[in-house]
Amino acid sequence: MKLSKVGAAAAVAVALALTATACGGDSTKPGGSAGASGGAKDDKIVIGIKFDQPGVGLKTPEGKFTGFDVDVATYVAKELGYAPDKIEFKQAVSAERENLISNGDVKLVVASYTINDKRKERVDFAGPYFLAHQDLLVRADDTSITKAEDLNKKKLCSVTGSTSAQNVKTKLAPEADLQQVGGYSECLTGLESKALDALTTDNVILAGYAAQDKNKGKFKLVGLSLSNENYGIGLKKGDKELQTKVNAAIKKMQADGAWAAAVEKNFGSAGYKAEPAPAVTEGS
Repeated sequence: MKLSKVGAAAAVAVALALTATACGGDSTKPGGSAGASGGAKDDKIVIGIKFDQPGVGLKTPEGKFTGFDVDVATYVAKELGYAPDKIEFKQAVSAERENLISNGDVKLVVASYTINDKRKERVDFAGPYFLAHQDLLVRADDTSITKAEDLNKKKLCSVTGSTSAQNVKTKLAPEADLQQVGGYSECLTGLESKALDALTTDNVILAGYAAQDKNKGKFKLVGLSLSNENYGIGLKKGDKELQTKVNAAIKKMQADGAWAAAVEKNFGSAGYKAEPAPAVTEGS
């Protein structure tokens, strides 16, 4: 009879353990369980960034990650309880950013991600944390393009899913021959070979490309402000707790000087003058 009671107690303990596992495991780890956390893997956080934007988000041949968005992502992750070695960076191409968030492949997207109403139908944002302006990049010796209207009948390049290309096509130069590709590097190759006439996206991204050692002297920014691009940090729709925490991290980064230091570190050599840090308004 005593043996039977011991066996029954053991069975109850096993059942309780299985129940706890099924409910999601250890929720005390940063980010919670892997399945319910939207990109968190045990004690790690997965953040989507660009891999091909020098100065903004770049994966080097050595496998390192550099750029302003990387610095912002690292700072925010620290405020959420994740050390740098607990961050997993995942490539977030423009056309896939909402899918990565909605599918739970990433916890956050920090990838020159302009806040707009269409995107907010699928995801929420924290921020903004940066204000950029749409501009044009042309060959250094090209004097034929000085304003957006000059793009009519010209071959214009941007990436699939970018708001910049559609802005030009629908509002500024409807007769532009718009070509959309997978990455800005493809646009640069076409621009250098004269297969394309201009590349359009945010000025901060263009400045990063122009400042690369291999590109110095080859390209120039036209110097236009064709739009205001408020960069936000994308996160799962409805996660107000996370949105509040990320907003607080952005405000702290702006207040303690880390934001200004990251701007100087990543864009100073290009001679790019960033706008002052924008007010955080999402979620308010």
